[in-house]
Amino acid sequence: MVCTALAIRAGLAMVLLSAGGVAAAVDPAPIGYKHMGVATCSSSVCHGKLTAQTDRGVALNEVRIWSKCDYHSRALGDLSNAQSQAIAAKIGLPSAAASKMCLDCHADNVPASVRGPKFQLTDGVQCEACHGGAEKWLETHTQKSASHADNEARGMYPIEKPLPRAQLCLSCHMGTRDKFATHVIMGAGHPRLKFELETYTANQPAHDQVDADCKPLKSRVDAMYRIDGMNLWVAGQIENARRNLELLQTPWLTPAGMAPEFALYDCFSCHHPTDKQRWSHARAGKAILPGTLRLQKYYLVMIQAISEVLAPDALPELVSATDALTLAGQTDPTAVRGAAQKLHGWIDAHDEWARRQYTPAQIAQVRKSVIQYASQDKASDYGTAEQVVIGLESLSYTLGDRDKHKAAIDSLYNAVKSSSGFDPTQFATAARSASSQF
Repeated sequence: MVCTALAIRAGLAMVLLSAGGVAAAVDPAPIGYKHMGVATCSSSVCHGKLTAQTDRGVALNEVRIWSKCDYHSRALGDLSNAQSQAIAAKIGLPSAAASKMCLDCHADNVPASVRGPKFQLTDGVQCEACHGGAEKWLETHTQKSASHADNEARGMYPIEKPLPRAQLCLSCHMGTRDKFATHVIMGAGHPRLKFELETYTANQPAHDQVDADCKPLKSRVDAMYRIDGMNLWVAGQIENARRNLELLQTPWLTPAGMAPEFALYDCFSCHHPTDKQRWSHARAGKAILPGTLRLQKYYLVMIQAISEVLAPDALPELVSATDALTLAGQTDPTAVRGAAQKLHGWIDAHDEWARRQYTPAQIAQVRKSVIQYASQDKASDYGTAEQVVIGLESLSYTLGDRDKHKAAIDSLYNAVKSSSGFDPTQFATAARSASSQF
């Protein structure tokens, strides 16, 4: 089976959902280049071979891996299942499989004007949804004389770079100003959106094998793993936080009507059993009262834990700005936009973290900071706790000592396996117990 080479991590199953300002909250892929369709690259002389080629620099079975193993290839089909049909009916859509609202993330739903002659919407989230419209680079990317920079100039998306990769993934896994999984959609049954770049990358089937300039490489080292795990994890945290802050500055925050867009708030500040309170001063933030709505800040808390190690002098400003954003979320949209812009600027000033080199000692220090935040009850809200556990495992894989810490990581995975049964106090206790092992 072609899927057997896929390294699926132990622990919580992170199944991909088949599913400076406002201007940045848009789809990052270049527009205007035609999407030519899977048929243009799936022949047996291109990327459509049944088995990997061992005598070539490129495996050439990438389409088979995508079609058989990649969750993205199944995204469109999921719109026809019973759950999707029920969601569509609840929100008044005749069909999920024919709705732009759904197709924008479950397919490569580019405008008709940029669809090539062999493009088929039924291909779903196909090659060009990630790699960019191939109209100009389809022929040149096979030429030995063409550099990766040349291909990018013709519309190929730089998915081998951590920050652009995160930006592209988040266009669906969090949303943009043009497409967003609203509280209405989730209330109708759509799964809660969650994302962590390094783990989701690791759980994707490896299919592009290149050298440092994205030219064929005899050893076939996969580009999906050429990015250091620490850089990929940090990039994911940065871009998740940045995208969330950008969405807070779009009309999604205050759509027409009396209520704000609840999908931008922490789901579990409301959704929990009333006999299991989930509020504490440490997690809620300064001046945030029990029983009130709180904006999501999962990734901001994770960045605080990173800053504890990499920029401790800048940490007080980050904590203060995060508290101000949370409080603004209970005030008015203008206050939210101002607070989001300030935090966005802080993150922009530190996004070199995704590109710098790290020593094993620095990675271990950041990992220790993450578990300490949880043990101190600063990172024990459910969404943040998810990020803590996934992050610990990601960084442990990067350090090569995941097996050594398996018992501690598994105990934390068990603590977050159920959102309905989650207890933040118990999670903090479990984190304190596990902390000594890191």
